[in-house]
Formats: sequence, C-alpha cells, structure tokens
Amino acid sequence: ALQAGGLVAVPTDTVYGVACLAQDSAAVRSIYSLKGRNGAKPLAICLGDVERLYRYCRVNVPDELLRDLLPGPVTLVLERSEELNKDLNPFASLVGVRIPDHPFMRDLARACPGPLALTSANISSQGSTLTVLEFQDLWPQLSLVIDGGPIGDIQSPECRLGSTVVDLSVSGKFSIIRPGCALTPTVEILKKKYGLVPESS
Repeated sequence: ALQAGGLVAVPTDTVYGVACLAQDSAAVRSIYSLKGRNGAKPLAICLGDVERLYRYCRVNVPDELLRDLLPGPVTLVLERSEELNKDLNPFASLVGVRIPDHPFMRDLARACPGPLALTSANISSQGSTLTVLEFQDLWPQLSLVIDGGPIGDIQSPECRLGSTVVDLSVSGKFSIIRPGCALTPTVEILKKKYGLVPESS
C-alpha cells in the first residue's frame, strides 16, 4: 500500500499515526489534504533504527545521546540532509525524526526503502487518537488501517499529548518545541547527562 503511494494508518508508541513514503511527493501532498493541514506545518520522518538517521540528517550531538532518547516517544529536530525529498517540508532546513518504541512500526520502517513521513491520525487541530475507531472519518481516504488495539490509557489526557518534540539543531543547546508525553525524562537526559543548555525562547 505504501509503495503504491497510499496512506496507511499505523499504531505508534504514543498515538495513532498516518504514514506514507517520505520520498513520494504525491503521497506527501495526499497526507496534507487528508488532514486539512496547513502546508507550512512540517511532517516528521519515521525510521526503524538510529543508524539510518545519519543518512537523512546532519547530527551534531553524540550518538549515545540519540540512543538514550530513541527509540522512544520523542521527536528529535535536526538539520536535514540532501538525501531527503525536497518536496517534504520544502520551506524548512530542519526535520523532525521519530523512531517509535513500537515493534510493528520499527519493522515497517525497516522494510521501507526510505523514511516514512508520519503525522497523527486526526484532522488538524482535533485531538490525537488512541484507537482506530476515533479516526473513523478518515478511513475512506486511507489505503489501509492497521489496528494495534488501544494505545496507552485512553482515559488519560497525558496519553494524547503525542511525542515530546525537541530541537537539537544548535550545537550544545536544545529547545522544546512541544512538551508532549516525555518532557521530564527527556530534559533530564539532555541537561544532566549531556550538559546541553535550553535555548532561550
């Protein structure tokens, strides 16, 4: 379904997502129209392993730092490399990278020739979804829906926060773009273990 340019709903370690092949420009456009999303809002890429991240990003933090945070409920924002599809976030020099701590998602990402583009399975500005029934209105526009069961505690508002998004593109610094569900442990690792300082917003 992905290789045919389709959009696939997938479970991740935080909320349900919609994925397509990031290097497929038509599929990337389809994701924006599916979500009614502002074209200036960037899409993250999803990979199966930390090693693959170096192909699509310029990394200026220790490899160990990447491995302390990934796989996990964190999106790392880094400078993009030339390898990444120019039609994916064409206005941005940075890209968010996700390696979900979810066996199915990692296997799927490893099976794909390039990165997946990944966004939450909901209409823009509506709440994140933790079961496939919660985004039923999107089903007709999806090639496939993978039902991984309920994600996390569907009663808990924290579970709907999505990943913690942190910008690591400036050497020695970090800035939190979205607090998400893993803010405290993420900041602790960045500050205490690696001595990064918060960029004054």
